[in-house]
Amino acid sequence: MSEKKIFIFDTTLRDGEQVPGCKLNTKEKIELALQLEDLGVDIIEAGFPISSPGDFESVNQIAKTIKNATVCGLSRAVQKDIEVAGEALKPAARRRIHTGIGTSDYHIKSKFNSNREDILQRAIQCVKWARNYTDDIEFYAEDAGRTDNDYLAKVVEAVIAAGATTVNIPDTTGYCLPYQYGDKIAYLVNNVPNIDKAVLSCHCHNDLGLATANSIAGIISGARQIECTINGLGERAGNTSLEEVVMIIKQHKHLGFTTSIKSEQLNPISRVVSDVMRMPVQPNKAIVGSNAFSHSSGIHQDGFLKDALTYEIINPEEVGAAGSRIVLTARSGRSALAHRLQKLGYQFNRNDVDVLYEMFLKVADLKKEVQDEDLKEMSAAYKPEAVTAS
Repeated sequence: MSEKKIFIFDTTLRDGEQVPGCKLNTKEKIELALQLEDLGVDIIEAGFPISSPGDFESVNQIAKTIKNATVCGLSRAVQKDIEVAGEALKPAARRRIHTGIGTSDYHIKSKFNSNREDILQRAIQCVKWARNYTDDIEFYAEDAGRTDNDYLAKVVEAVIAAGATTVNIPDTTGYCLPYQYGDKIAYLVNNVPNIDKAVLSCHCHNDLGLATANSIAGIISGARQIECTINGLGERAGNTSLEEVVMIIKQHKHLGFTTSIKSEQLNPISRVVSDVMRMPVQPNKAIVGSNAFSHSSGIHQDGFLKDALTYEIINPEEVGAAGSRIVLTARSGRSALAHRLQKLGYQFNRNDVDVLYEMFLKVADLKKEVQDEDLKEMSAAYKPEAVTAS
């Protein structure tokens, strides 16, 4: 079975920057864009050019700098927005305008005070305006997750006919369950006559913690692009996490998908984004959290020390992590203690370890984590003559 390419559309510099406190200057954006390109990202959404002079400048400078990835600029379905995006992207070797409009009844009635036919015509028109600046046009149907499928299919067919080459199906509010989002993509694949002339894209938010699951459901159903951010940063509860979807695709080879991402760079770029955006990564974050490859349960530690595959499905080196870590706590067992003592250079027999383990538990009940210095003090108290090999 030949693998199907999944295009990775990174929006860390646009949707990720919408996190309160994560504003970047042009220099920081250029540096991150270069790292994203080196990571293997296919499309970099550099910003929203009309939103501010600073964002226009950032998109324009990134367009001048990036050589291989496609540089994308966001716009609303407004002619001036599209003109400004086109101007900002003009220097790019590969440029894309990402334009669109809300299609759910919530947006049509409450946001636009309009009707479905008017929104359909505005959707067609914005794509036609964008064609004056590039042949690579992505249309987004905002709040597609809550849009009636029949109407959504009608919009998708019309914008493809108008020239859209990618159609973004956002679960803007993070409302969909994975089967619902997958069914929505499948409905479009099966009911839009010209769907073969465009790439369907997944843009899922994490309000219910389902962004990654929904994106995977989307590609299984026929989408071929995932929009995501480093560390899952984004509006409100965040976006689909780039590192998660990349490693799901890599781990589950039976799905038949591939990406161009260099997975060994995932942890390094995660740390860079965290530092530059001043947004710490939660310790238990999949793939890039500080505890992602840590083991503290005695049962887990014993199994891991016998065979890492008993409790780890990913080699830490594969994602650029420092390595697996055995954390000594009150939940740890004898095998973990013996392993750490051996690492420190001590040569204790089984009886010694049994005695030391009782001493260890007394210390562990008083501390969140037992450190190497604690073990050295214990060993010295137990057998003053015990010295490490070092």
